[in-house]
Amino acid sequence: MNRLHAVVTDVVGEQNLHIISFDFQGSSLSMMGLDLPFGLHVGSSVVLGAKPSHLAIGKNIQGKLSYSNQLDATIVSIENGKLLSSIILHVKDVMLQSFITCKSSQRMNLQVGDEVKLLIKASELFVLEVNDA
Repeated sequence: MNRLHAVVTDVVGEQNLHIISFDFQGSSLSMMGLDLPFGLHVGSSVVLGAKPSHLAIGKNIQGKLSYSNQLDATIVSIENGKLLSSIILHVKDVMLQSFITCKSSQRMNLQVGDEVKLLIKASELFVLEVNDA
């Protein structure tokens, strides 16, 4: 499980749907969810979670994407299995893991040291902990 320490910067809701914005070491992230975690408010210190299978990687991206969460990353290691590649990425001062298919890794010619975009859909980011609830 990937863990990112962040601070809540905005909460917008309509009925049960909420869009929560965060500051992650100077980068903006957003999450879409149905219910607000207990005690969460603007200024809350939180730990966000994202499954490795929900982190996409883009290389040489041009144009605009619908992904709310786009972080610059550097590939630190690549471990290829029979079907999946485990990619370790350095983002800010955090190491994150992404699982993608080996075919995707090969098609993109991913190499250690490559500068890539780490992409996380707002619906795939979630709050693991609210530290000041």
